[in-house]
Amino acid sequence: MTAGTIFDRTRTPLTVWFTACWLFATQKDGVSAQSLQRALDIGSYQTAWAMLGRLRSVLVRPGRDLLAGTVEVDETFIGGEEPGLRGGRARGKKSLVAIAVEVREPKGIGRCRMAILPDASAAALRPFITGHIEPGARVITDAWQGYHGLDSLGYAHERRSQRAARSRGEDPGELLPAVHRVASLAKRWLLGTHQGSVDPAHLASYLDEFAFRFNRRRSASRGLVFCRLLQLAAAHDPVRYRDLVASQLRLRAPSAPPRSRGRPPSLERPPAGRPWRGQDLDPSG
Repeated sequence: MTAGTIFDRTRTPLTVWFTACWLFATQKDGVSAQSLQRALDIGSYQTAWAMLGRLRSVLVRPGRDLLAGTVEVDETFIGGEEPGLRGGRARGKKSLVAIAVEVREPKGIGRCRMAILPDASAAALRPFITGHIEPGARVITDAWQGYHGLDSLGYAHERRSQRAARSRGEDPGELLPAVHRVASLAKRWLLGTHQGSVDPAHLASYLDEFAFRFNRRRSASRGLVFCRLLQLAAAHDPVRYRDLVASQLRLRAPSAPPRSRGRPPSLERPPAGRPWRGQDLDPSG
């Protein structure tokens, strides 16, 4: 029954898989591999990391609707702190990420899309816009030259100049409030849930997870999000561990504290009951 899905040829029991899916879908800010390993008593950090990697790989639904209406577009750098790379479009070790966000009238934010770009040229920005925004939409950007020519692609292009805003005594950061807010939330999520330790080789999948959560933030039922995740997982082709690990990177588990130190008496407690780890599960139950 698991053939042709992301659960294909897995040695992890489906009861553990489904519990991991529930934690992944219902936690507001997601779950890290280390937290998943502790919560489900998974013996290997690599196993927990690979489970989350497989779930992230299914989050982009084929044929999903394009953004429509009024859409703000901008770029930002995402990555660790680097001296001399604050703001601007200076190249460095950080990843350049394009962000598109629907703007609801009279106020509010709709769906978002995010993707890693090789640079901020028109050759990189135009495919992102045409691949994520419906033709005829009103696209709001800054005055960066990479956005020139969007009118010829069928968009109502509105440019907002930061230089003109400064001359008027206005805050340039308020020209694109929706996209800047989403960029800030994405960076805070990566720093809070994953402590900012996301390798550039895997950043795209983490951005897909953020967009998946952000676009369903108003869902009244977490159970429906869980069902959607299972639907995507069941319809996706198998994902192997070798597909998740970059060829030139080695996955290292966090160093564990010395066993000889033990734990404070206040933290001593009996093992938690985890029925999904049991070997003698009643199939009828």
